[in-house]
Amino acid sequence: MRGITYLLGTVVALSGVVAYMAPATGGADTEAAPIFGVKIPQGYRDWRWISSAHEAGKLNSLGAVLGNDVAFKAFRDGKLPYPDGSIIAALHYRNVPSDENNMVFGEAQSFVPGAPTNIQFMIKDSKKYAATGGWGFGHFADGKPGDAAFMKSCFPCHEKTKATDLVFTHYAP
Repeated sequence: MRGITYLLGTVVALSGVVAYMAPATGGADTEAAPIFGVKIPQGYRDWRWISSAHEAGKLNSLGAVLGNDVAFKAFRDGKLPYPDGSIIAALHYRNVPSDENNMVFGEAQSFVPGAPTNIQFMIKDSKKYAATGGWGFGHFADGKPGDAAFMKSCFPCHEKTKATDLVFTHYAP
């Protein structure tokens, strides 16, 4: 019975991710992130789900990782390096308890996405971004790009994951 309760809680939490993702703004008409020139891609909210992430500690974040068709196929097929044209989106939200769900479960165990914190993009173009392992990076909060100083931290952090072509996420079938 505990397994069913846990599964139900997970489904409810993921449903919350989808519900919170739908009304957020953003599109190709936004300002480009410095250094890489990455803009928020039009239609990214319709991309396929690749994985979810929970980052604890100071971040206290729930994330949904989405990919365009090129990235999704590469994830699903386990193809490395990722082909040019791959775009990965990471949508991050505050991790908050769900009082409504917890009332149903009878104990504090359910968490859902709260306020959005940021959206991050990785765009694979091995020629344009040759100096950064073939990837361009974009970070946006409230539709506004991160500043140049912040953007300089993207490649050094991702460079630590060379074995997976600078990508932290793994496909969750």
